[in-house]
Amino acid sequence: MGSQWGYDKTYMRAKLEGYRSRAAYKLLEIQKKFEIIRPDDNIVDLGAAPGSWLQVERTLTEARVIGIDLNPIADLEGVETIVGDINDPEVLSRLQSMLDVVNVVVCDAAPKLSGHKAYDQARIIELNEQALMFAARVLKQGGNFAIKSFQGTDFPDFYADTKQHFHSVKTMNTKSSRKGSTELYVIAKNFYG
Repeated sequence: MGSQWGYDKTYMRAKLEGYRSRAAYKLLEIQKKFEIIRPDDNIVDLGAAPGSWLQVERTLTEARVIGIDLNPIADLEGVETIVGDINDPEVLSRLQSMLDVVNVVVCDAAPKLSGHKAYDQARIIELNEQALMFAARVLKQGGNFAIKSFQGTDFPDFYADTKQHFHSVKTMNTKSSRKGSTELYVIAKNFYG
């Protein structure tokens, strides 16, 4: 569990409370405000490594929690994982063989940042679009979707795309995000199907 920005209070709190990263608190904030996960929801977590959102999800539902990432995720009790790319049809097929119904798709993934703002913004929006299309393939009607994005010139188009698939789409800045970050979360509820 590391942080390129140093050991701030949120990082230290996550470490003390046994979370794999500070991101756990972001999902807890989203859940508190929007209640995107119900106790009987099957959850698919995209870009799930190192697994702090999976840790939180496991406490929010009694149903199945499946994490997908390009990298292996260290074992978590009650969590299943798939190593692979969400754009790979085999990953989609494997997920569909594991779950009949997907109620919630979440994604806290971000590409490795280069420091070039326009380039990084384009990459995060591309990842956002891929996650949205994946969610649209697997979510049941009425399902929910939450994803990390970054403010910038390409964001309004992604936000508009998301609104075409869900009845309610909102944004949220979390208190657990690093100071000065342009990070925000898109919370989409009630998938049209």
